[in-house]
Amino acid sequence: MKIFDSHTHLNDESLYPQAAQYARHANQLGVVKLANVGSNQLLNDRSLELAATYPNMYSIIGWHPEDSIHYHEAQERLLIEQLQSPSVVAVGEIGLDYHQTISPRHVQKTVFKRQIEIAKQLHLPISVHNRDAFEDTYAILKEMAVWQIGGVMHSFNGDVEWLKKFLDLGMSVSYSGVASFKKTHEVHEAVRHTPFDRMLVETDAPYLAPEPLRGKQNEPAYTLYTVEAIARFCDVNPEIIADHTYENSLHLFGIEDK
Repeated sequence: MKIFDSHTHLNDESLYPQAAQYARHANQLGVVKLANVGSNQLLNDRSLELAATYPNMYSIIGWHPEDSIHYHEAQERLLIEQLQSPSVVAVGEIGLDYHQTISPRHVQKTVFKRQIEIAKQLHLPISVHNRDAFEDTYAILKEMAVWQIGGVMHSFNGDVEWLKKFLDLGMSVSYSGVASFKKTHEVHEAVRHTPFDRMLVETDAPYLAPEPLRGKQNEPAYTLYTVEAIARFCDVNPEIIADHTYENSLHLFGIEDK
């Protein structure tokens, strides 16, 4: 069984010093590829560094809504340059976060739209962060005709209605450990309604460790437990979920499986 962790953060301070150890553990549990996602200059730089060091790691870089207040013209020029690295497979994580953030909403929206424009110019998909901002995130993706480049709603935690709206825009959805939590019933139902050809899996490590490790520090290896939880909800063998999500990640990110 081969698993692709489509959204993780070995570039985060809590994981970065032991990245080699976490990579080995991931491989032992069948997680053979992963994408490290940036959110500001430091984490973007580390994502690129890890992708240059490890052949089965890929880079997704961009400016997170929480960091959008620090996004400016010089940062944009550097971002455009770095996005053209061969290891970069998407722009992200970008989007909106209305939960206790220092970045004003109008700034978040401006930076979100600008990065979608850049993604279009470079023909890259996007990885979208959405926290407490379903309506505005959907409206911007629709306004910006996101179906022209495609992308993924990372750590999707909406209900079936929102699932269908984002699928109709041409987006894929990625499920994190949240999908394994016992009381996230709306997400369980969304999982059951997600076409296998539009589904990805992720850890969002070091956050959102899945059951049975909820509350502990997450790491890429634990993508396995999310795969197993999704398989239970869909009443299929875990290998089916692993195979579909692996191939979907390759396709979305334009990766050739060597």
